[in-house]
Amino acid sequence: MSSSTPASALDVDLRPGKPAMLRADAAGDAPRWASEHRDALRAAVAEHGSLLVRGLGVREIAEAAAVFHRLSTGLMTEREAFAARQDHGDGVYSSSKWPANQQMCMHNELSYALEFPGMMQFACLTAPEHGGATAVADTPTVLDALPADLVARFEREGWLLVRNYNDEIGASFAEAFGTDDRAEVERYCRNNAIEFEWQPDGGLRTRQRRSAVVRHPATGRRCWFNQIAFLNEWTIAPEVREFLFEVYGPEGLPFNTLFGNGEPVGEDVVALLNEVYEANTAREPWQDGDLMLVDNIRNAHSREAYEGPREVLVAMADATHLAACSPTIEVTAP
Repeated sequence: MSSSTPASALDVDLRPGKPAMLRADAAGDAPRWASEHRDALRAAVAEHGSLLVRGLGVREIAEAAAVFHRLSTGLMTEREAFAARQDHGDGVYSSSKWPANQQMCMHNELSYALEFPGMMQFACLTAPEHGGATAVADTPTVLDALPADLVARFEREGWLLVRNYNDEIGASFAEAFGTDDRAEVERYCRNNAIEFEWQPDGGLRTRQRRSAVVRHPATGRRCWFNQIAFLNEWTIAPEVREFLFEVYGPEGLPFNTLFGNGEPVGEDVVALLNEVYEANTAREPWQDGDLMLVDNIRNAHSREAYEGPREVLVAMADATHLAACSPTIEVTAP
């Protein structure tokens, strides 16, 4: 099969509640198979929002990196990370270091940044014993299922992300911005419409207002594109939230999301968002060697709690600028 083979020629398995799946026979050469099927795979992602490729047999970091590069238009260097990752070089990372017993709720990767990946790529080297799926949810469907008045408010006001960087929890500002040079961090913030304030203890507090609804740059479909639920205080496990409040106070949480006018997003709103995500979630447990491709605008993704060793590599591909997605609010530099 050549790289010009249409997506319709792929034998994609479509099942309710599961991501679209393709069974591959890479004959021990996953990078070559990826090259031969590149256009068809990308077309399938465009059609279905995500695609799980099973049987590719990716086992090594270098092999996964080669597959990632062959399937993308280019890999991104992550900036503004909310949790630490291991950097394997050349745009390949570990999954975020997040407690195994806590779910990472649905979100669109880097949806708080002005430049974000158009496609997420995941390669499972070691599947966990239980749980740990990278689940997906169709964002146009999620948008349509949300109350119209809530959507209208977020379209009118956008959403606000407040972050506190320190060396004790989450990503430090040096990890998030790729430098410990304060002048460079300030320059990045000014260039990316992020308000910043250095704290007396040497930490950094930032605020950035973004659109919650965008149009897909290829299809024009309206998509619920944000991390309002995931990075909100009410999604944090109750015992962890209580500890953070006690240590850092309500203004010192590592991250929190607000309505665009600065008003709190209530627990009821966060619960509703997560309920709608869950009602529209497609999930399939990882198997060793799996590859998953996700349209980061069309699909939100999550990571479920798990038991046992889990090694999933991540690449952020096909850099896309917010301006290409018809944002509903104007983003201006501070």
